[in-house]
Amino acid sequence: MIKNPKTINDLFDQKYGKKGSKTRDEFEQRAEAYMVAELVKESRKKAHLTQQQLAEKLNVKRTYISKIERASSDVRISTLRKIIETGLGGKLIISVEL
Repeated sequence: MIKNPKTINDLFDQKYGKKGSKTRDEFEQRAEAYMVAELVKESRKKAHLTQQQLAEKLNVKRTYISKIERASSDVRISTLRKIIETGLGGKLIISVEL
């Protein structure tokens, strides 16, 4: 155990386990879900829409939008694209770096 972590990775290793471990993978999945949730929420606010207005544009319930914004629901890429492009009038761009 690292007593005084020097980097964020040292801290994550200490708190959540090494990369590839079950606890670290679970943490990273929750962190990614939170980032998507914040992306949707901030984009919706920037578009000056309420959750209800966005839900109506997408023909879904407001509670569904709320679940996405609270990271309580996994979001498929196709759903995220629909939210961003149809609901918010934006463009979803996904990039992969190797």
